[in-house]
Amino acid sequence: MAVAVTGASGQLGRLVVEALLADGVETVAIVRDPARIEDLAERGVRVRQASYDDPAALDAALAGVDRLLLISGSEIGQRVAQHTNVIRAAERAGVDLLAYTSIPLATENPMILAQDHRGTEEVLATATVPTVLLRNSWYWENYAAGAAHAAQTGVLTGASGEGKVSGATRADYAAAAAKVLTTDGHEGRVYELGGDDALTGADLAAVIAQVTGEPVRYENLTEADYAAVLRQAGLPDAVAATLADADTGIAAGLLEVDTGDLRTLLGAAPTSPVEALRAILS
Repeated sequence: MAVAVTGASGQLGRLVVEALLADGVETVAIVRDPARIEDLAERGVRVRQASYDDPAALDAALAGVDRLLLISGSEIGQRVAQHTNVIRAAERAGVDLLAYTSIPLATENPMILAQDHRGTEEVLATATVPTVLLRNSWYWENYAAGAAHAAQTGVLTGASGEGKVSGATRADYAAAAAKVLTTDGHEGRVYELGGDDALTGADLAAVIAQVTGEPVRYENLTEADYAAVLRQAGLPDAVAATLADADTGIAAGLLEVDTGDLRTLLGAAPTSPVEALRAILS
């Protein structure tokens, strides 16, 4: 069985490939720039070059592939068209299963980040290739810069109010994806994935304090004020607006997941927030 991973040079994609290699699975890594994963090629991964914008290259990249992980792209606003190119190529290739990395409650989630996921899920709903949705909640790694800044200043800022986020590490999401790609019975499933521990902003500040030994408090801002803080930190306007909007989504409970799906797929408890932040800040 050949399993392909798109975006295989990215942070999540590389971890999925590593998990597949550890299981001895025949793995195809689809990337824009093969030079970025020469080390994986040396370890037996079949590297194929293709971008989400190149249907012909995608056709070649998916030749002989049995199962495919479509990792969502990073170009917000362009992703539905790009993902559709991959889905159509998977149909032409006769792929047995296509797994897609989405977002919790995608069909009803109003967050900016959810819009392209919702559009992609609508395409998948009418696709001829069998599918499974991996609706990943927040990555603890998303807090790396904010946590480091909070440890220095004593203040973690956000706009999530009393809302909780069920974060998990990229490695845990990657391991869950690898499990779905290498075992049977997942066709048609929708997995709402998140860690066992749902944290408020204040909870997260307490975890950072525990890990660093420095006092940290949480300061809740309006969405507009938080976006301004992110812009002042050097983020582009669109990125700042998207992240501030995500915090408003957290405040509304849109990234709180209590299904236990991640634990079930892993067969063990996900990495705890303390362990995750300790590794992130080390």
